[in-house]
Amino acid sequence: MPRVRMLTTRDDVPASAHDTFDGIAESRGRISGPFAVLLHAPEIAGRAAHLGAYIRFEGILPAPVRELATLATAHAWGCAYEWAAHEPQALKAGVAAATIAAVSSDSSLDAVPEDDALVIRVARELVTNHVLDAATFEAAQTRFGEQGVVELIATVGYYSMLACVLNAAEVVPTTSA
Repeated sequence: MPRVRMLTTRDDVPASAHDTFDGIAESRGRISGPFAVLLHAPEIAGRAAHLGAYIRFEGILPAPVRELATLATAHAWGCAYEWAAHEPQALKAGVAAATIAAVSSDSSLDAVPEDDALVIRVARELVTNHVLDAATFEAAQTRFGEQGVVELIATVGYYSMLACVLNAAEVVPTTSA
């Protein structure tokens, strides 16, 4: 059971937060997971939702890159909710099941396609070491360009923040994650 009350209906939030609630619900179809926690601080919830909408729907990274970065971040943080929410999206976006299995088992990346391995290394290094090795940064910048590498790093940062919220609040996946 989560450590905080999950705010999933409009009646759960004060009237001053209704616009924020409505915007998040409209863009995502419902309020769940991290936003059901973040709405305890409506300004943070709204700003996080705005950033998330850019990362998920407007950025330049292709969906498979974005979803793989999300999964690698979720796994590195041990965030079961984030993993459950994004594994189906990664498969739908075209991330190979073998690549997802390599992430979930912390396997060597030798058998993973080069571009996928690069995305996984970026996430693993940022979450584990808090920095990117110079060679990893250079490879990511060469592959994705300056804007792309910044968006990739920001994607890892965004999903790290959500993983912190979900893990700290002990939000676990459900069948409707």
